[in-house]
This record gives sequence, structure tokens and C-alpha cells, in this order.
Amino acid sequence: MRGRHAVRDARRAREFEAFVGGAAGRLLHVATLLTAEPPDGSPRARRLLTLSLAHTYACWDGLRGEDPYDHARRHLATRFAREAWHRHGGVLGPVRRRPAGALGGLTPQERLVLVLGLSEGIAAEQVAALLALPVERVRTVHDRAMAALLHPRPEPARRVARTAAP
Repeated sequence: MRGRHAVRDARRAREFEAFVGGAAGRLLHVATLLTAEPPDGSPRARRLLTLSLAHTYACWDGLRGEDPYDHARRHLATRFAREAWHRHGGVLGPVRRRPAGALGGLTPQERLVLVLGLSEGIAAEQVAALLALPVERVRTVHDRAMAALLHPRPEPARRVARTAAP
């Protein structure tokens, strides 16, 4: 009996390692886009990826034909949304500290909708179901995020302290 469990566990570990080898880079890219962190320094994105992969591994035997990438991405997205909700007083709440980069000016919800739609190619109906939002709301958030990316607000001018000439 123990031998059968050991063989099954070893096969499970090999399957999961193969999955991670093929999907981890893409999932990290998605997480990095969501957090709007620079790719070379992305601790929040790496944490999201780690938690998503751990959850996927825990559910591995129960996936039963479900796409493990889709499962991991779904968990990553919902975890990001939940953390944004708690961190910023709601997904639509103000962002206290804006991340740098093109996506840094967007709210967490806008980044989530845009990344899932554009980068991952998920239809608005599926994004709406994942986030428990009406489809029209997802389309509105997507359009607003695209407008913000295509026509960014100018940065406010910095004040330069004048020094008195001697």
C-alpha cells in the first residue's frame, strides 16, 4: 500500500514540476503586470505566484481534466483582487502609493481587467464571472483603463527650490 502511494506522489510531483516549468514564467509575467512592479524587483508578484502555485499543487489531484494554468491564473487574479480590496479600502478605492510604469497609474481593478483581457485574452464575460461583476461594468472598466493608457494625464510639474544668488 505504501509503495502505491509513493509512486502516485512521485508521479504527481513530476507532473506538477513539468507544469511549473512551462507556466511559471508566464504566470509571473501576469503577476508582475497586475502589481505594476518592475520585472527585476517584484516581491509582491513573486508572492502572488508562489501562493497561486501552492494552491494549484494542493488542488492538483482534484483538477480532473481542468486546465491547471487556468486554475492557477484564476487563483492569482482573485488573490490579487482580494489583497487590493483589503490594502486599498476596496478594489475601486484610492491607491495610496502608485507603482511606477505604464500600468502604475491605473487602479488595481483596471489593471486586473486590462491584464486578463489583453495579456491573457480572456473574454469580458469570463472576466466578469471571475470578478463577480456585471459584463457591462467590466467593459466600462476596460475602456476607462485603455483611455488612461492611451491618453495619460500629464505629471504635475515639480517645484524647484530657488537658491539665492550670492
